[in-house]
Amino acid sequence: MNPVLDPFGSATAVRPLGDGSFVATLHPDWAVGEHPHGGYLLALLARAASEATGVAPLAVSAQFLRPPRVGPVLVRTEVLKSGRTATVVRTALEQSGRTCVDATLTLGDVPEREPEWTDLPDMPVNPPSDAIDLAGPDTRKFFALSQVCDVRLAPDDAVFLRGSTGAPRLRLWAKPRAAQPDLLFGLVAGDITPPVTFNLGRVGWSPTVQLTALLRARPANGWLRVVVDSRAVHDPWFDEDVLVIDSVGRLVCQARQLALSAN
Repeated sequence: MNPVLDPFGSATAVRPLGDGSFVATLHPDWAVGEHPHGGYLLALLARAASEATGVAPLAVSAQFLRPPRVGPVLVRTEVLKSGRTATVVRTALEQSGRTCVDATLTLGDVPEREPEWTDLPDMPVNPPSDAIDLAGPDTRKFFALSQVCDVRLAPDDAVFLRGSTGAPRLRLWAKPRAAQPDLLFGLVAGDITPPVTFNLGRVGWSPTVQLTALLRARPANGWLRVVVDSRAVHDPWFDEDVLVIDSVGRLVCQARQLALSAN
């Protein structure tokens, strides 16, 4: 696809320097305020690792050491293992001489055949007519990527939008604007939800500290269904478990993160 017509592909583009490192520019449309979105950063690191090795990302585990700002960055890659089935690469995203994100990726061949077994939640393929558009005038303050991502929330789950509190669980539908979802967008979808702690009244910036994501299949065209749950909210810490399912019912991404909640 023409990168001019694919905002995500353009925003995650990396340019090799010839020594295993790459330069890139963090785009403001993919940021929460001044700080780029965590799933977007993983996608950029995964693209650099994939271009360094010629194989696709299957898993990524990242430590968010400090938030980078919109603008130029350097991505360093180091191949730790090069194998016939799995290749392992360490990446570091640096800005102003400091490492902001340190990640280890496993790369290989993405499965193409239908799975032998799955156990996935049931959810409509397309958002229902009463799904809440996070690009709306009253909701966009809760979602910073509304210019580049189309996201709809299941209304029964998003009690924080009604000023109420409830369980830290959300269901939503997501896709990039002006393009179809691809493998790397699965990493964005694994981190695309408003923090589930919003439903507990903890509304505000909730930075990711550690995030691990597994890419299980290349998504089909259409909406990605996203199911988000939390097992414990303890002092400032909370976890998010995310399942991303494509329009034909395949598991695209599994993600788990440890984050700090507002308040």
